[in-house]
Amino acid sequence: MDNPHPFAIETRKLNLWYGTFQALYDVDLAVKQGQITALIGPSGCGKSTFLRSVNRITERLGYVRTTGSIEVFGHDIYRPEVELVQVRKKIGMVFQRPNPLPLSVRENILFAYRLHSGGERLTRNKGDEIVEDALSQVLLWDSMKDRLHRKATTLSLEEQQKLCIARLLPVKPSVLLMDEPCSALDPEATEAVEDLIWELRGRYSILIVTHNMAQARRASDECIFMLMGKVIEHTRTEDMFVTPKHKETADYIEGRYG
Repeated sequence: MDNPHPFAIETRKLNLWYGTFQALYDVDLAVKQGQITALIGPSGCGKSTFLRSVNRITERLGYVRTTGSIEVFGHDIYRPEVELVQVRKKIGMVFQRPNPLPLSVRENILFAYRLHSGGERLTRNKGDEIVEDALSQVLLWDSMKDRLHRKATTLSLEEQQKLCIARLLPVKPSVLLMDEPCSALDPEATEAVEDLIWELRGRYSILIVTHNMAQARRASDECIFMLMGKVIEHTRTEDMFVTPKHKETADYIEGRYG
C-alpha cells in the first residue's frame, strides 16, 4: 500500500446523533497508516458507531445526523461529490459474525471484484489469479485450493471469517474495519484470526473494535479508549495497558466497569 499520507483515518470534531440521542461527541482521532489500532470501551460507548461512520454505513438510517469531518488518506469521505461506491471500495468492513454469500468459495472472492470492475470481462485465468492471491493473503490457499467450488456457508466459522476478509482484498482497499471479528469464534479460531490480522499489518491500515482486553493488548500497535461517545485516551497499546494516563482508562482496563 503506497500512500504518502501519514494517517489512514483522521476525524475532526465528529459528532453523531441517532434522532435526538447524541452517540459521538467531538471525536478527534488520527489513525496511523499501516498499523493496527484497537478501539476499546464498554458497551454503548460509541465504538461501533464510530467504525460504521468511517465507511458511511450509519447514513443508511434516515434519522442519523453527523457534523465534523472524516478523512481517509487526506480525502473527506463525506463531501457531496464523493461516491459511496468508491468509499466502500477503499474501506473494507468485517462484521462480528461471518457473513459469506451462499455461493462457492471462488464466487465469494470474485463477487466484489465483479461489482467494482465496471463491466470488465473476467477471464478464467484472471479469476484464478485473483482467487489465489486473496486466499493466500489470508492464509487459506493451501487448505482451500481443492475446495473452491464448495459452498462458503458450509465452512468452519474460522474459515468463513477469513474468507470474509479475503473477499475484500481483490478491490485493493486501503483500510480494513473490523467490528468484533472474533466474537463468534472459539479460542483456537480467535488465535488464528488474530495471527491473520497481524499478518495483514503493513499492507493495510486496520481499525478493530474489540471487547477483549487481552486481544487488544496482543493484536494492536495503538489503542483508543472511548467512554460515553468521547475519546478518553489514544496512545501506544503498551503504554495504555501499563501506564494509562486517565483514571477512567485504568478503571476499564482493570475491570471496574464495562
